[in-house]
Amino acid sequence: MKIVAAETHLIRVPCDTGAPPRAFSGVGWASIDTLFLRLVTDRGVEGWGEGFGHACCPATRAAIETQVAPALIGADARDINGLMRQMAERFHLFGRNGPLVYALSAVDVALWDIAGKEAGQPLWRLLGGAQRTHLPAYASLLRYQEPDQVAAAVARAAAQGYPAAKLHETGVAQVRAARGAAPALRLMLDVNCPWTVEQAIAMARALGGCGLDWLEEPVWPPEDHAGLARVRREGGIRIAAGENAAGLHDARHLFEAGALDIVQPSVAKIGGVSEMRRIAALAEAFGVRLVPHCAYFGPGYLASLHLAAALAPEAPFERLFVELEASPYHDRILAPGGRVAVPDAPGLGCDPDAAVLRRYAV
Repeated sequence: MKIVAAETHLIRVPCDTGAPPRAFSGVGWASIDTLFLRLVTDRGVEGWGEGFGHACCPATRAAIETQVAPALIGADARDINGLMRQMAERFHLFGRNGPLVYALSAVDVALWDIAGKEAGQPLWRLLGGAQRTHLPAYASLLRYQEPDQVAAAVARAAAQGYPAAKLHETGVAQVRAARGAAPALRLMLDVNCPWTVEQAIAMARALGGCGLDWLEEPVWPPEDHAGLARVRREGGIRIAAGENAAGLHDARHLFEAGALDIVQPSVAKIGGVSEMRRIAALAEAFGVRLVPHCAYFGPGYLASLHLAAALAPEAPFERLFVELEASPYHDRILAPGGRVAVPDAPGLGCDPDAAVLRRYAV
């Protein structure tokens, strides 16, 4: 079954955040950019993937169109392991993280979509999971900085039925405001790598009374695994990281360093479904909990759902706390009552609506 076409679709969809969020990581949050990859086989079966993402979409798109896509034409879509290894070796000189790996992540997700369609099974079934109609979700909030806005966002999430929320603030006052707004809500905190090791330890201790489930990516740079391990030992809060890990061996080093309680690989960044499976198995061996990162609303969102259902069904599923003007997957990306529906159709479970892709094309 040969790949005969590969095409990209970049869309920009306006979104409502409920409050004016502060930009971070180069993302302004007035809209959501999503990069879709469509692979077509000579049997007419098509697969959809997503490469990270947001402000990085143009770079990932260029990597797909100028390097990765031409190398795919004529390849056997059934040989996922062989093809992905071949592509990784072919392009490793251009970086083991970043747009080339994001591009390969999109390819891998699309190949698994094709495999599920060919088998007539949803992806979670191919991954060895049991049927689950829904998973619990947590609201992944944006960065607001003003304590009253943080409190209001947490209150909205609780009112919508979310059992948990993740903050993206970097101050104690904001976290305390969130805790005061919803005392019963489980709270996590992702600070996106802002602190030295000493600063992170001090902040972890200062946050000790806020009842956080975990503190995510507290140390700059994220490659300082020994420093992160110190924060875990000395800070008194469970530590999560992994969305920026450079594949299986980087994750292994995190585990060997004793840096993590929770690992959060991200399917559209780390190498797709295949690399997620490898990291999940290694995490189990090291006794580290798997909670996949998901900052997506495209095929990466659906792939994350299948992976969570098969490999981490008890973990809370991350959903960005924004409301899109429209989605190529319509209501499949919603989380009514703080729960997300797991697709049961073959492959990823749904192809995107072509009309929506055209309407919001960039």
